[in-house]
Amino acid sequence: MAKLAVKIFPAGAVLFSIFACIFPSSLSHLGFLIIPLLGLIMFGMGATLSVGDFVNAAKNPRAVLIGIALQFTLMPAIAFVTSTLLQLPRELFIGVVMVGCVAGGTASNVITYLAGGNVALSITMTACSTAAGIFITPLVSALYLGKTVDVPAAEMLKSIVFVVAIPVAAGVLVNRILRKHRDIINKVSPVLSVVSIIFVIGIIVSLNVKTLFSSGALTITAVMIHNTAGLVLGYICARLLKCDKTTALTIAIEVGMQNSGLAAAISGKFFGAASALPGAIFSVWHNVSGAILASFSRRITGK
Repeated sequence: MAKLAVKIFPAGAVLFSIFACIFPSSLSHLGFLIIPLLGLIMFGMGATLSVGDFVNAAKNPRAVLIGIALQFTLMPAIAFVTSTLLQLPRELFIGVVMVGCVAGGTASNVITYLAGGNVALSITMTACSTAAGIFITPLVSALYLGKTVDVPAAEMLKSIVFVVAIPVAAGVLVNRILRKHRDIINKVSPVLSVVSIIFVIGIIVSLNVKTLFSSGALTITAVMIHNTAGLVLGYICARLLKCDKTTALTIAIEVGMQNSGLAAAISGKFFGAASALPGAIFSVWHNVSGAILASFSRRITGK
């Protein structure tokens, strides 16, 4: 069931995105479902985890530190170099760099799950990078943009509590209570995650159709390069730092998949509407590229 879910994920994400572009009004009014669906996805993943998985992740602080370090060094640098080489207009330049300066997004947890990575480690890295980002994002953005950005710390903390911590904890609790039915849970959860994330992608696309068509090929190219380079370099660096293949894959996904929604919100608030475009595009693209990566990874490992 997991293999089938992974196989249909890329095609489903692309086809539903196309549908959202053609019939945006059929999904755009469902924006209020994005957060609940993300929570449902996290619950589904939590249901496949035990307390022991998190204990094992905590026993590997080196991997967590490597992931966070690469997150806040590689991604801002890649964003800055890419935007400079492509000579993006000022506001779009700022938007791409801001995507690189934020923490990893919860989508990385989903992709790690579907790719056969270490989900508990991924969730731990997302939680830690989000908390660290409250302080690091303003510093890194000031370094690359020359301006200090006020990060909405309370909103970020509220987001991780309600979208990640509580649903995952509830899922782990269900896993413990229904441990006799874990085989059924492990079959149902991948399908639940895939269907939910495909709907999230479709809704995001429908809400940003004008943005996607007006932003230009150059910005889309910058976003694709940024995300792909983050995934590839994240994996290479993790392997050079002696991480095993599963851990390196998990770190690469965490590094390459950003909290682009937050980046778009911060950019739009402090630097103008146009600077929010890269974050909106990244929100769509990194789910598609992540789906492709998950499918490729499963085929290679045979999981």
